Amino acid sequence: MAELIKIEEIEERVILVGVSEQDGDDAEDSVTELAELVETAGATPVGTLIQKRENRHPGTYIGSGKVEELREMIAEKNATGIVCDDELSPAQIKNLEMLLDTKIMDRTLIILDIFAAHATTSEGKIQVELAQLRYRLSRLTGLGRSMSRLGGGIGTRGPGEKKLEMDRRLINDRIAQLRRELKEVECHRDITRARRKKNQIPVAAIVGYTNAGKSTLLNHLTDADVLEEDKLFATLDPTTRMLELDGRQQILLTDTVGFIRKLPHHLIEAFKSTLEEARYADYIIHVVDASNPQRDKQMHITYETLDDLGIKDKPIVTLFNKQDLRTDNEPLHDFRADHVLSISAGTGEGLDAVKSLLEELLRNNKIYVERVIPYDKAGILQLVRAQGELLEEEYGQDGIAIKAYVPMDVYGRL
Repeated sequence: MAELIKIEEIEERVILVGVSEQDGDDAEDSVTELAELVETAGATPVGTLIQKRENRHPGTYIGSGKVEELREMIAEKNATGIVCDDELSPAQIKNLEMLLDTKIMDRTLIILDIFAAHATTSEGKIQVELAQLRYRLSRLTGLGRSMSRLGGGIGTRGPGEKKLEMDRRLINDRIAQLRRELKEVECHRDITRARRKKNQIPVAAIVGYTNAGKSTLLNHLTDADVLEEDKLFATLDPTTRMLELDGRQQILLTDTVGFIRKLPHHLIEAFKSTLEEARYADYIIHVVDASNPQRDKQMHITYETLDDLGIKDKPIVTLFNKQDLRTDNEPLHDFRADHVLSISAGTGEGLDAVKSLLEELLRNNKIYVERVIPYDKAGILQLVRAQGELLEEEYGQDGIAIKAYVPMDVYGRL
């Protein structure tokens, strides 16, 4: 009987490399976050190197002196590669590989790898593959001088860089196919969105920095059973669930992909159809990790990303989450929010206040009415129940006396 071959996964030990371009920037915090990303991807950070310089080196990302220092650190720590905190150009990757003789990765590659591991739906997988192919396409290079056909003699004739051109064509063909598939998904989303609009069910998009507690909030409000983990990008695929409020009011909550520093443009482009759920939402629920010392910076990045997506002029509810994990007593502010609440989604603290606030917001878009509806027009009660909030109904001789909050079009029919 043939022996089973065991394939052991090699532990990747990496050194984190960053560049601080000015005093007071967030290079150290960004590299700390990069360490979390690397751990989520399955590697182990074994060292950190941050260089202060005016600009990133166009050829090697860091200066020549630091490259030498990095080479010694790789040998000393027995590292299997390095991860740079910014997206590297093809030239930078090639030069660092030649100088360091080790695996070279950048922040974008790590994020794409995490997304690939966490995508479970067909849409998520299409979006991740599309982002990966766009990333790889810009980094396709030939064999350089060994593929040059300028000399004469044996071995100099042939197709030249045909292999490179074939790879590029194959990737472009696959990108075109994925775009067509994504277009079909977008059409399906448009149909679903139109159905929601017709049914006049309001939608709230849950946005925020990655690992702020968006999935935990959705689970505790709607029993959505979405994966909860204390990791960056633990959940990737968007989930929409109905939240039943008092007075038979309903609102759809949509969990969106988390934001992060230096979110690769490949991902923003590929995940546009998912992120556009926030653009078509009636309300934005902004979840902030109140226990994180970098919460103000994270809030700024979230709003920056929303602005890039053209999501503006929507009522914003900011929830300062993880109050049970806070170690400071600093006041919490969000000057762009219309409403602010302090909660702990994990323990359930403050969630009743969230529901009450959503009820109030839904009522603000409705008109309070007191009417007596004749029995021969009683069918309109079903419309009031479906699209409004029926507070009281009393059956009398002249008809049904009701007190309710109703939308404008139902008010016109009443």
